[in-house]
Amino acid sequence: MSDIGDQLAALRRKVARIDKKYAAGLPARPAPPTDSRPARYFIEEWMTGEVVETPYGHHFETERLWERHRRHGSMDISNLFELPEDLLGPLGQGEVPARPATRWAFLDTETTGLAGGTGTYAFLIGVGRICPEGFRVRQFFMRDYGEESSLLWGLAQHLAEFDVLITYNGKTYDQPLLETRYRMARMRPPFGRLAHLDLLHGARRLWKLRLESCRLVDLENQILGVEREGDLPGEMIPYVYFEYLRTQQAWRVVPIFHHNAMDLLATACLAAIVPLAHREPEAMRAAHGADLIGLARWFLNTALTTREDASGAEAAGPDTTKRSLGNQWSEQREQALALMRRAVELGLPDELLFRALWDIAALEKRLGREAAAVAVLSELASAANPYRVPALEALAKHYEHGERNLATALEMVRAARAVADSDDLARRQARLERRLARPQSRGLL
Repeated sequence: MSDIGDQLAALRRKVARIDKKYAAGLPARPAPPTDSRPARYFIEEWMTGEVVETPYGHHFETERLWERHRRHGSMDISNLFELPEDLLGPLGQGEVPARPATRWAFLDTETTGLAGGTGTYAFLIGVGRICPEGFRVRQFFMRDYGEESSLLWGLAQHLAEFDVLITYNGKTYDQPLLETRYRMARMRPPFGRLAHLDLLHGARRLWKLRLESCRLVDLENQILGVEREGDLPGEMIPYVYFEYLRTQQAWRVVPIFHHNAMDLLATACLAAIVPLAHREPEAMRAAHGADLIGLARWFLNTALTTREDASGAEAAGPDTTKRSLGNQWSEQREQALALMRRAVELGLPDELLFRALWDIAALEKRLGREAAAVAVLSELASAANPYRVPALEALAKHYEHGERNLATALEMVRAARAVADSDDLARRQARLERRLARPQSRGLL
């Protein structure tokens, strides 16, 4: 027992020494260094730029330049300066005048919400421009809500230097939102004098058949070959700005400036691709037939509009306008036809291939080239596909009314009924059989 008692006594003395050693507690950690800079003005410390004074107060502006010798994926920045003045005309349906590329303003906004509405603010607005030095972006930033009027005034002054506004989904979102903010601030929106081209619609025509998404960042990756690293997702931007307003820590919003500038650069690069495809489709270097099909369908829709205009001109009386519209209508259909044939040669998935062949046959027929139309229809009729029956029926009409070959027409109808029967086909077969049974019809065989 004495041994155990001695061990316990030694343990108590050891514990007492430890308690005495740490009785004063752990040494206090040094206080974090404090920054004497006013929190509100931290943005000037984090980025190059300046606080701009206007009749409505102050806001922050910064600029960034991509020099002309640089590249953005597959696009040379220097190519932007060489874009022709009339590049945007065909895609803008005649609403965008010919102006030098240096008079184009590329606009993108970062907002406090994605749904829009009167409660949504555009806290960062970027405007890109093509210049001899390369591509320059100026960004207008409101450090708090009280700076909105100053920011809007500064934006209006800057946009006065341009004639054309180019956006990506800007007609649906950016411009209506900014017009609302100008009215809320009792200021006149600066957009009335600017021709507006939204690249989203032209991009969708080109690539929606091939790509799952036509979001700007996806086209930047798939078309330009740019993979953004460390980019802030668009849906996170409002939350980051709200956190900045709460903490006044400007480093939080620096990634938003980068995101906005990259969107503007991508829009400018796509402006060198999308309008050119609509202006000079024969020069388009396409690696995918689906892209050509999308462009061909745009030319077909444009041809329909031209035809309506030509009909109106014809009703008003014969003149040079009617002849001009008629020639334009024919050219647009020829362009669509050439694009579709190129697409077939490049290769198409089945769901696009058979529709393209059907459209080619229809165009050839409208252009008066019956033999070419019959050749394509015969190809469609020879294999299982969604257009086999319509092709057989079209061939039956051709042989009955065009070549007066009732026997071959009857053969086409029977082949169509074997695939998918219908009352119309049954009536057509019965009529052909009656005509063939008449003695006077035999001379037509």
